[in-house]
Amino acid sequence: MSRREEIERKTEALLTPIAEANEVRIYDVEFVKEAGEWYLRAYIDRDGGVDINKCVDVSHALSDALDEHDFIEEAYTLEVSSPGLGRALKKDRHFESSIGQDVDVKLYKAQDGTKEFTGKLKSFDADSITIESAEKDITFTRKEISSVKLTLDF
Repeated sequence: MSRREEIERKTEALLTPIAEANEVRIYDVEFVKEAGEWYLRAYIDRDGGVDINKCVDVSHALSDALDEHDFIEEAYTLEVSSPGLGRALKKDRHFESSIGQDVDVKLYKAQDGTKEFTGKLKSFDADSITIESAEKDITFTRKEISSVKLTLDF
């Protein structure tokens, strides 16, 4: 397990009772370096969505817990937010809750002349995901996928 994954795992463990106390679900936790700066991001959700006040409450409680346990050596910025409408699907629980919804799939390399596909998420397993497009079902291996997000439909 990488250092980044260990930090995410420990943070999620600290966040679990905080999320329960605030009646929210943990959507994801990520520890990433962007433009030379480290960010610890916690995404929370609940039926009907989360508002800024709920994010602030969870952020204060998580910040206190992180200060108490002090397992991150790097300087970082803590962010707590909703995963948003066009949320990324990364974990099996994300795919499970999104079966039947429209998704945008982006590939590393073009397939049939394109890198982007849209369709209803039909199924997934450890190695692949299948979407139902207007023409046919398309299966992608997870290794060839750069991202999967819920489709924003305005």
